[in-house]
Amino acid sequence: MTRTIIAALALAVLATEVPAQESTSTLRDGRGNVLSRSITTGNTKTNYDNRGNVISRETTTGNTTTVYDPSGRSIGRYTTTPSTLH
Repeated sequence: MTRTIIAALALAVLATEVPAQESTSTLRDGRGNVLSRSITTGNTKTNYDNRGNVISRETTTGNTTTVYDPSGRSIGRYTTTPSTLH
């Protein structure tokens, strides 16, 4: 009985997991050269320079974003508020 309950709970957790979606954005200059690129997966955005080196990571929880350097050290934090402009 206990094994059945544990198995059912495990299946329920697995069934509700949603794979993280990934999106990419690229910043280009007027000639079309890549200046930087960022990849967002879940609540983490990784920023790369034009050579593919990590230049920073940003993790957002709620309305607060923490910025990390390439070594993983926290270097800043900012909070966003909803816009009142329509």
